[in-house]
Formats: sequence, C-alpha cells, structure tokens
Amino acid sequence: MVSTPHAPRLEDHGLMAAQARRETMVKHSLVGYDGSDVSRRAFQFAIDLARCSGGRVRVVSVLQVTEGGTDVSALMIADSGTRRAQELLQELAAVVPDAADMVDVELIYGSPGDVLLSQVEQHGIDHIVIGHTERGALARWLLGSVSGNVLARAHVPVTVVR
Repeated sequence: MVSTPHAPRLEDHGLMAAQARRETMVKHSLVGYDGSDVSRRAFQFAIDLARCSGGRVRVVSVLQVTEGGTDVSALMIADSGTRRAQELLQELAAVVPDAADMVDVELIYGSPGDVLLSQVEQHGIDHIVIGHTERGALARWLLGSVSGNVLARAHVPVTVVR
C-alpha cells in the first residue's frame, strides 16, 4: 500500500473517530430527583452514562413552596432543608452505593422546570436526565409537566426515563 502525506490511512480514521467520541461524550449530567421510582431509574441511567464517559452527575431535588406567606416559607425551608438533604444522600446511596465520588447533590426551592434549566448554565451541564410519570389529561392541564417543560425549553440533550 502506498501512503502519501495527503491521503489519510485507515488507522487515522480510527484515531479520528475515537477523538470525536471523546469530544462528544456527556461529561456532566443533571438529574431532576423527586424520590419516585422513575427518578431513581433516571439517576441510575445517569450514573451508568457517567461511568462510560468518565463524567459526573449533578442531582437536584426541587422543593416547591406553593402557598403561604414569607414567614411560613422561611419556616419550611429551615425545618425541612437539612433533613431532606440528608435523606436525599441516603436515598441515592441506596440506589447506587459506590457512586458518591461522581455525584453532586443540591436541594433548591422553586419551580422544577425553571430550576433544572437554570442549572445548565450555572454548572456547565451538557445533558439532562428526567423521569416521566403518566398523569391524566386533567392533572397535566392543572399541574403541567416538568418533563414537557424541560424538553420544550432545554438547549442541551434531554433523556426522559419512564
């Protein structure tokens, strides 16, 4: 076989393909976690993906304050925040016991879709993993769908786990 400086060799294609795969691998996934079975599956999926790509997983649990004045909200935040953070770490360790070194966890108060999407810019997220639970049409209309909201507004790839 004759090789010229301008003609790529077969081996070069393999090296270029490997380089392209490394550059396009997911490095930082975000998981919206609410403690449901489907969010546990989403977390497991993100961990498996991170192990394949050498990436990290950021788990965000969004706590919604729906009604009440600022005094009630402040009490809820102070009372449940620390306890919920400890419970969340225990839950995640039960799902994947050996993943603590690749996981960041945060509890945030707000609207789930808005919080998850704001995390993309704030933390360099390049992939979102969220669970989807089936609700009836009335519940979807009244409450909305976090996964639908995120899918419609995200500027990074989104994986919806059922």
